[in-house]
Amino acid sequence: MAQYSRRVTGPREIPVTPWSSSGSRWRTGPLAFVVLVVGLWLFGTAEALLIRARLGNSPWTVLAEGVARHSPLSIGGATFAISAVILLLWIPLREKPGIGTLSNAVVIAVALGVGVDYLPHPTAVPWQLLQTVGGTVLLALAGAVYLSANLGPGPRDGLMTGLSQRFGWRVAPVRTCIEIAAFLVGWLLGGKIGVGTAIFAFGVGPVLAWWLARLPRARTAPDAGETAAA
Repeated sequence: MAQYSRRVTGPREIPVTPWSSSGSRWRTGPLAFVVLVVGLWLFGTAEALLIRARLGNSPWTVLAEGVARHSPLSIGGATFAISAVILLLWIPLREKPGIGTLSNAVVIAVALGVGVDYLPHPTAVPWQLLQTVGGTVLLALAGAVYLSANLGPGPRDGLMTGLSQRFGWRVAPVRTCIEIAAFLVGWLLGGKIGVGTAIFAFGVGPVLAWWLARLPRARTAPDAGETAAA
């Protein structure tokens, strides 16, 4: 019997891959869980690369710094508060959490801590730029991988996927607008920015969409109403 590829409307949605979990986001097989953990570990490593490059904090760290300057919260506390607010925004967007949402904080935090201790710390600007670009590309790849496990996004990625699915918007501009908004608000509040902040804010969305479009698609029966290829 012939097999068909599930129709995917470009980069607007996260693709169904051979390892994607189906059904509940709280129960999964070993393959999807391994892909989730690997993706999250790479995500934390990429963030560490950006930190070690020292060309500017990520937009969300800039926002957390800005909030901390105008409140009694520490940067860590501001990060937590911002994540909580974003999770509330999931409700009208009908985004759902899962194992990946909980694992996001734990695995990324551990990988980030290890990466900050052991990854290169360049001092020459060309190497700093190369590490910043490399960290941005790796983070986008990591995001595509862990999201494809279909076990629940982290707070910021959930805002992106929620907006994309709810309104039919493409991932790249949605992610870029979110990052630029965090960048600008954080900067206006007094957060520290740099060239690395701009590279990440403008680059991560398009690169994420590029990776998503290149993940392998699962081969399943055609959707209702879809015409089979000749």
